[in-house]
Amino acid sequence: HMVDCVVLKSASEGLDQAPHPGELGERILANVSKEGWLQWLQRLQTIINENQLNTADPESLELIEAHMRGFLFGEGELGNLPTGFRAPGAKK
Repeated sequence: HMVDCVVLKSASEGLDQAPHPGELGERILANVSKEGWLQWLQRLQTIINENQLNTADPESLELIEAHMRGFLFGEGELGNLPTGFRAPGAKK
């Protein structure tokens, strides 16, 4: 099925199932494409590493969800790359 992806800003192939529990997961399923979700997963890896988050820690999960809402839906202050972040191998 196709969705009007909020990340890519275009119609793209949708996810097969909700990638997150609850209302947020259903919202992602309806509004984020497979490619948009892959972009989020790449950003998530950076956020986890830069902030030294533990995905088993409830406080870390709250922060991750806040970043998810920011990245996918532009809600709140989070979701962008951490200040001063440089990808490995990037020029200074």
